[in-house]
Amino acid sequence: MSSRSNYKTRQKAEIIEYLQSIPNHHFTISDIEEHFRNNAQQIGQTTLYRQIEHLVDEGLVNKYIIDSKTPACFEYMGEEGHHESGSCFHCKCEKCGKLIHLHCEDLNNVEKHLLEHDHFVLDPRRTVFYGLCSDCAKLV
Repeated sequence: MSSRSNYKTRQKAEIIEYLQSIPNHHFTISDIEEHFRNNAQQIGQTTLYRQIEHLVDEGLVNKYIIDSKTPACFEYMGEEGHHESGSCFHCKCEKCGKLIHLHCEDLNNVEKHLLEHDHFVLDPRRTVFYGLCSDCAKLV
């Protein structure tokens, strides 16, 4: 039983090491799975889901559910939490699916305005603007 615990701990450490190598990037379970497959490391999808959910529960990873058609994506926050203060809105490319963090004081003002004038509390982690990323916009 002790070797089984060490095995899980080793896999969690490998996952965290990979996540630390991609700071400020969103990822899906499939992205992590592909990374380990490309590096000839076998970590099962079920194990990845379980470990990432544990990291979410621990506050080391943020989970974003954008819509019912898109797989959840995640962002590694680390021990310190998000390095930037303020709200974090998102933009989603309708062509390639890329999710982009958007830190913008003007949007923070919209959030404050909605609260003060409309008594509406906006959840910036679930607020998504749809359009095209700069790469996809070049192709149009």
